[in-house]
Amino acid sequence: VIQECYVQNTAREYAKIYAAEAEPLEGFGEVPEIIPIFLVHRPANNIPYATVEEELVGEFVKYSVRDGKEVNFLRRDSEAGQKCCTFQHWVYEKTNGSLLVTDLQGVGMKLTDVGIATLAKGYRGFKGNCSISFIEQFRALHQCNKYCEMLGLQSLRTTHQKQRKATTLKSKNLPNSSTIKKAVPKKARDPRGFISSEH
Repeated sequence: VIQECYVQNTAREYAKIYAAEAEPLEGFGEVPEIIPIFLVHRPANNIPYATVEEELVGEFVKYSVRDGKEVNFLRRDSEAGQKCCTFQHWVYEKTNGSLLVTDLQGVGMKLTDVGIATLAKGYRGFKGNCSISFIEQFRALHQCNKYCEMLGLQSLRTTHQKQRKATTLKSKNLPNSSTIKKAVPKKARDPRGFISSEH
């Protein structure tokens, strides 16, 4: 329960900094807000700890899910969904890819019950309530929108493609048995056409 409060309230602090950068931008408009969550100790109760937060009234929407695979049209097409995507991108960039806020959901621009994925377990005190693979999926699947551009965020797709190309080139440059055979001069072959074992 303490970790749950820490996750949501830390994400809330990131959201406040994001809002301070985004709100002054012309045309950006309203910014998503992560509502605070409070830990209550009730020693006389059978369940001594509980969390309390503001009640959100209206249509509850999941703008993102933990595994990043769900196709959500409200996320892609709505203003709140696009701004949640941009918030995720902004946090990812601000933490140099070490942290990602996940499970963005709520009513309109008010969000609750968020998750956090970290590149390394224990990063900034997080036990890692979301898998590292969510960061990899986000990096591969995120599509920048006009709000990402307004904040001057770097395209993750370009970065991801560069990383994939570099990996592909490295694996292509690694010698395999067929390239080694072709590279051996004819003099190194014995009369039967086999490669000499002495190099």
